[in-house]
Amino acid sequence: MTAIIDGGPHHTNGTVTHRYAIEAKKLNIFYGSFHAVRDIDLQIEPRKITSMIGPSGCGKSTVLRCFNRMNDLIASARTEGEITYNGSNIYAPTVDPVEVRRRVGMVFQKPNPFPKSIYENVAWGARINGFKGDMDRLVEESLRSAALWDEVKDKLQQSGLGLSGGQQQRLCIARTIAVKPDIILMDEPCSSLDPIATLKIEDLMRELTEQYTIMIVTHNMQQAARVSDYTAFFMVDDNRTGHLAEYGQTKQIFTNPKEKRTEDYITGRFG
Repeated sequence: MTAIIDGGPHHTNGTVTHRYAIEAKKLNIFYGSFHAVRDIDLQIEPRKITSMIGPSGCGKSTVLRCFNRMNDLIASARTEGEITYNGSNIYAPTVDPVEVRRRVGMVFQKPNPFPKSIYENVAWGARINGFKGDMDRLVEESLRSAALWDEVKDKLQQSGLGLSGGQQQRLCIARTIAVKPDIILMDEPCSSLDPIATLKIEDLMRELTEQYTIMIVTHNMQQAARVSDYTAFFMVDDNRTGHLAEYGQTKQIFTNPKEKRTEDYITGRFG
């Protein structure tokens, strides 16, 4: 547990301490007796955007949720293998999943602000994690980092539920940032947003890579091509079990994939 608490994987005193931000090794996921995902090996580069693409039911979101142990909240879910973060297996018995989720934050498909003020939406997570510093400053910095401050600075005490969909999603990103994670997971963060709001979120993701590692699940091939540095393509076999079919730099995946099924998927021939 000490290895996780004492610092992130790539910015301890400004030096690189581990090659990857986080890494899955022989990851298998089950829901009851159903083998949902098999033998995933995935190395996530620090301060880059990695997109996860593939047809519905191939396990993209299931794998994403493993990186901060959100699947622990599903009674039937069982995980085998390792996910190594900062030198530690986050599934080791001594590791607190709540601490993992503080280090590896998550933004969901639909904006889910709390029924609280804009200010309290950002402050809440930091407060329950024991933040003792200048809360006003933290809230402002987080909202600025989420490109939302100028739009809400005069209505911080108004409900976060009164914002537009795109603003609500950026508020959720600000809420995640306020806890000071190392990695941000995004599960189809733009699927419920209009094109203008989507572009704002995409621009924001690029800006956030100056400080954070980002993993994103998306069904939008153009979005994956636009924003990500690396792309993981998932497939499903005849038993409906998902697996990683190809992984590499996004430019290579989209212009010169090694697997024909990758090319077929990204060109719309199936999926």
